[in-house]
Amino acid sequence: MSFVKTAAAAFAAVAISTTATLAGPLQDRIDGGETIRIGFANEVPWAYPGEGNKPLGFVNTHVLGVLKEMGYENIEPVVTDWGGLIPGLQANRFDIITGGMYILNTRCENVTFSEPMAKVSDAFIVQKGNPAGVQSYKDILEKDATMVTGAGFNTVEAAIKEGIPENKIMQVPGPTEILAAVRAGRADAGAVTFFTAQALAKENPEIEVTDPGALPDWTQNWVGIGFRHDDADFTAKFNEAQAKYLGSEAMLNSVAEYGYDEKVLPKGEKTEWVCANR
Repeated sequence: MSFVKTAAAAFAAVAISTTATLAGPLQDRIDGGETIRIGFANEVPWAYPGEGNKPLGFVNTHVLGVLKEMGYENIEPVVTDWGGLIPGLQANRFDIITGGMYILNTRCENVTFSEPMAKVSDAFIVQKGNPAGVQSYKDILEKDATMVTGAGFNTVEAAIKEGIPENKIMQVPGPTEILAAVRAGRADAGAVTFFTAQALAKENPEIEVTDPGALPDWTQNWVGIGFRHDDADFTAKFNEAQAKYLGSEAMLNSVAEYGYDEKVLPKGEKTEWVCANR
């Protein structure tokens, strides 16, 4: 074999090797004809299972729309508890977190987030009439009230930052248990996202939602789609497709039934900034 042919063969081998190195585990699964496994909990109206575990909710709907734009429709839903989303991603039980997860500095250490797909607020659910008079974390602290929220929710960090002692923060698996604690009077207020609070109050007339504007501005959060760090190649392609799809007429029409509208769209904030500031 001539030197030219040998050099060409060596270059091709290096190119193939480099390509294989750049391709992350998710892209390898897709190239091998396997499903894209999306992981989410039962968080109405963010992401939740319908009949046969059909992925419903505005985050699931958005992600499915982006993946379709990318040419991928071989999707497998995986439902787990909220607290199992990041461990499940790391343990390779699914490939993407579509549960509506806030981009937080502590999570960015373990998850690569897409660029934001929403900017949202938190709020409290309280019994009708708000007997404890809770509108903010400071109210909970000053009134020596008890708050309930989900294990692993951003609201745990927020409450501690506002000075609420941990023995006044009841942590439960998710919204169903949060609602039960407030209805039974075991907690004076349940800390959830404003979307979740609205959905719970709609189905439970004995519950009302506090004003999200009563919470400090730093509790405003951005929602991202979670990927493994090893899937940076796929995340970059997802971001490219999302940039074209997010806010489009097709996207907004698909998520309108869940209460998502153009007011929720991020205003150009980047995940790098959010990871550093939240």
